[in-house]
Amino acid sequence: MTDAELYPVSRLSAVQQATAQAGLDALLLTPGPDLRYVSGYEALPLERLTCLVVPASGESFMMVPRLELPAAQASPASRLGLDFVAWDETDDPYAVVASRLGRVGTVGLADRMWAMASLRFRDAMPGTEQVLAGSVLRELRMRKSRVEVDALREAGAAIDAVHRLVPGFLKAGRTEREVGKDIHDAILAAGHATVDFVIVASGPNGASPHHEVSDRVIQPGEPVVVDIGGQFHSGYCSDSTRTYCVGEPPADFAEYYAVLRAAQDAACAAVRPGVSCESIDAAARDVIASAGFGSYFIHRTGHGIGIETHEEPYIVSGNTEVLEPGFAFSVEPGIYLPGRHGARIEDIVVCTADGGERLNNTTRDLVIV
Repeated sequence: MTDAELYPVSRLSAVQQATAQAGLDALLLTPGPDLRYVSGYEALPLERLTCLVVPASGESFMMVPRLELPAAQASPASRLGLDFVAWDETDDPYAVVASRLGRVGTVGLADRMWAMASLRFRDAMPGTEQVLAGSVLRELRMRKSRVEVDALREAGAAIDAVHRLVPGFLKAGRTEREVGKDIHDAILAAGHATVDFVIVASGPNGASPHHEVSDRVIQPGEPVVVDIGGQFHSGYCSDSTRTYCVGEPPADFAEYYAVLRAAQDAACAAVRPGVSCESIDAAARDVIASAGFGSYFIHRTGHGIGIETHEEPYIVSGNTEVLEPGFAFSVEPGIYLPGRHGARIEDIVVCTADGGERLNNTTRDLVIV
């Protein structure tokens, strides 16, 4: 897939229309996922201001430091017909944005904008209300196009290929860090541009959902939670968790792993248009709670995914948002017994016209190595 397909020119028009409908006068998008989503430009996050300005009406423009102008013009943003406004070291780019916009009542700031920039914009536009640009962009970003789903599917297949290699890396006597290094290299070799995270959580570390790696030596008979992902060359992300055991697992672990597997299957099977995000969480949580492990499932069931690993929608109790075709998110229930071990199974799932499609397809059975 090409940049033109992933970051279509029509997206800027859709964002401008959504900005007007939301009652905002403009969006100010600095380096980060919001800027990349709208323009395709993965700008460096610098103290020098780069900012895509999308007014509710009129022409959009990109403020860019002069020394970054060649990079901006070489990016997919060059196809959007933008006016690239290069500023020099002695200029005040915030004042330039304010002058070009004129008097405005409300602007949306990129959700990941540095506080330094938001405060400078506040000073340059006194009396202008600042809100999050996510209030406008979330509706667009949640609804993945066919091309975006294809990009997520490609990233999912690549991370599946890495999981198929993991049994060869896991051996008693190796440290989590040694295994993690092998996985890191394999993620890049599979076509990812960056590695976002590598979790290799053995034995009691498996009870900590966001443990990464340590110098702990993996012991015989220990479960190991492996949660891995990164940004594929398309800019879209992968994220998948599988649980392994180095030798025969403890009896109680095998018991609750079967419960976890049933819970993850139930949540994936519940995905379809018209159901709420919280109902997917409940589908997994009810199975785990009914088996007596409810207090050991300590996080939400999932998160949206796209050009960020974590984005909306969130699959959690209290989120009544209704699924629509194109929503993409993780389904990753877990059971964690403090001081002993833990387990998690995670797939990326896309809501389709009549159900859900799993984008990860390696075995969900407990893999014994």
